[in-house]
Amino acid sequence: MDDALFGDLIYIFAFCLGGLVFAAGPFVVVHLLAARKTRNVSNKTQQAIECGIDPIGDAWIRYSAVYYLYALVFVAFAVDVLFLIPVAVVYNREFPIRDFVELLIFVGILSLVIVYAWKKGVFEWKRRKTIPNS
Repeated sequence: MDDALFGDLIYIFAFCLGGLVFAAGPFVVVHLLAARKTRNVSNKTQQAIECGIDPIGDAWIRYSAVYYLYALVFVAFAVDVLFLIPVAVVYNREFPIRDFVELLIFVGILSLVIVYAWKKGVFEWKRRKTIPNS
């Protein structure tokens, strides 16, 4: 076997091994650091959020669909910013007018998405009136 090929195979093996360590490592660490036995099992330690304060009301809260739409718009624009940063780095190298027109088209489409979401009421956060438990 060629020495260069063998060296490449070692790099590939090390990369795959590193990936497995990063994937399985958190599970192993949690297993090693997790508490084995609880001595004083009480109602407080069995709650989903153990903060010392008794929960009020039902744990199953229904969020409005507007919350999820708002989150999706945020994620979409975060991804779009990730696209704009490399484009801005290489902007104005060979074809400055074409690059500028492409950026205008891209930002224009993003602006239309904002206008559409605004017209649909995604950015309006309306609170529902809650009825106190009796």
